[in-house]
Amino acid sequence: MGDRVLDNLDRRILHLLQLDARGMTDTDIASDTGVSSTTIHNRIEALEDLGVIRGYHPEIDYESAGYPLSVLFIGSVPMSDRSAVAERALEIDGVVNVRELMSGEGNLHVMAVAGSTDETERITEELDTLGLRINSSEIVSTERFQPWDHFHLSNDADDEDEGS
Repeated sequence: MGDRVLDNLDRRILHLLQLDARGMTDTDIASDTGVSSTTIHNRIEALEDLGVIRGYHPEIDYESAGYPLSVLFIGSVPMSDRSAVAERALEIDGVVNVRELMSGEGNLHVMAVAGSTDETERITEELDTLGLRINSSEIVSTERFQPWDHFHLSNDADDEDEGS
């Protein structure tokens, strides 16, 4: 992010976007924060340009969408190959999320969705082809998310600079 430090307004914007990015308009955020919608628009654009906001993603119930199997693969690859394997794993049909962990063992977590066990087997084979040694695979029953709640915490020193 460079030398720019998030101020209280930036943090409040991030918190509100986490709560409902799709339904929250610049005007809604402006009303909640006490600044103009133009200021909100400019701040969001700056946060996107800095890479703080990297996208807006829907939370999908894959089972309701016809993909009843959500599988978490926990695997290991050499640390020097981790990022490359993670990128290639995302190209596999059915893979929806890849996490790189700092540990050596179990350092790649791959979430995939499938409509059948045959699809799950295909994904497993393709991950194996990439060099991912699968330590375990688990069918995920439910996954819950919540916004990180520290963005909404106030910092009085930042309150003076919120109009920019």
